[in-house]
Parts: sequence; C-alpha cells; structure tokens
Amino acid sequence: MLELKNITKSYNPGTINEICLFDKFNLTVEDGQFVSVVGSNGSGKTSLLNIICGTIPIDQGEILVNGTNITKQKDFIRHRRIGRVFQDPSKGTCPEMTILENLAIADNKGKGYGLGRGTNKARISYYKELLSGMNLGLEDKLHTKVGALSGGQRQTLALLMATMNPIEFLILDEHTAALDPKTAEIVMELTGRIVKQKHVTTIMVTHNLRYAVEYGDRLLMMHQGKAIIDKAGSEKQAMKVEDILGTFNEISIECGN
Repeated sequence: MLELKNITKSYNPGTINEICLFDKFNLTVEDGQFVSVVGSNGSGKTSLLNIICGTIPIDQGEILVNGTNITKQKDFIRHRRIGRVFQDPSKGTCPEMTILENLAIADNKGKGYGLGRGTNKARISYYKELLSGMNLGLEDKLHTKVGALSGGQRQTLALLMATMNPIEFLILDEHTAALDPKTAEIVMELTGRIVKQKHVTTIMVTHNLRYAVEYGDRLLMMHQGKAIIDKAGSEKQAMKVEDILGTFNEISIECGN
C-alpha cells in the first residue's frame, strides 16, 4: 500500500513567484490498483509522480509504503521497487546500445555487477520470448541499436524493460503522448496486459481521457493540487468519457490551456 499523508509542496518559496501546489494532500493507493490520473497542465499530475519516485523533495508530510516511511529515502533506492516509463521514449532506453544490451541492463536491475560479460547468452531465448509477445518483430533485431528504432518501438521496449524484474510500483508518465494514434493503442494494450499479468500497482498520468476511462480500476482528476474527482471500483467501470469531459474542459479553460 502506498500512502501520501499531509503532503505540502511549494515551488519558488519566498519569492513573488511562489506557488503552493500541494497543501496537506492525502492519497492512498491499494496494492494491485491501477490508477489513471488526468488534469490540466499545472494541476500536479507529474509532480505527484516525482514526489512518489523521490525526484523532488516535499516540504512537509510523509510517504509510506506498507507502513514504512520512505520520505527521506533517496530516489535511486526507491527505484529498486519502481518501474517508470516517461513521455520521451529516449529516457527509458540507451540509444547507442543494442536491444540485447538494453534488455541485459534491465535484467540486472538491483543485482550486483562483477567483471563478467554484460550480456548472458543463456538469457537470449528468454529475451526473444518477451519481445515476440510485443508483436513488433523485435525478437529478430536483438543486435540492432535502439537509436535506430521508431519512437513506438522504443517506448514499447522501455515499458518491457521497466517491468522485466519484480517491482512494487509501475509509474507511467504520459507514456503514449509522443506516439502516433496507432502506436499509442499498441502500447496501451500492452500496458493493460502487463499490469493484469503482473498485478502491479500502477499510476498512469495521461491527457487521453478515453485511456483514463477504459484502463484501470480507479480514476483521479487533479486540479490545483487536489483530487476533484476520485472514482474507483464499479463507479469507475461505469464511467464514460462524457462524464468527465465537461469538468476537464472547464478547468482547462480556467487555467488558460
């Protein structure tokens, strides 16, 4: 279970540009829950993810994982239990390395490194099996540099790498926003399948209201650091895009987006 308790976060404190984004914000995410998060620009969506991952510090409050306080835990330690996929496909992969080398790095996440080879030939058949499930033909391109792949192929590979090893949380930061519609659909279908198979607690920020409604078992709409809509379970499953489109448009106009 992930708990954010009384989170307070301000930007540019003590200046005329000071913004208090979160003021005693609270959120609890149950194990195995798939939470879709929507909201206008500046609503706190990405800051929420960064706070969970430890990328930015908080001013006050506590972050608990299964009752353990990780508020002051360094981000690289938190990332041992977190898989994160960014909007930019280049952030989750190494372009100058091959697909095989990228997968080997992900495969060794959290493990000790010695002076042996970076890639284990015994794992190649396993990598091919993983890639074949993506239906992009990458299983036959193991020695291709990742920089030569399309954005969609790289993003799909980044998603696979983020979930190769057991993780407690999957953080998706608008991971389909930079993709064309067809590729975005492929990545979302793979996302849904991975989350279901691994039963991993997932928080997905997206600007696509249809994805937010169709995927996950909980939906949050953020505005000015608050969750103005929070629907889960049967209420979430019964939702339609039209149910949140009006509110989304209102706050987007209010914020000048």
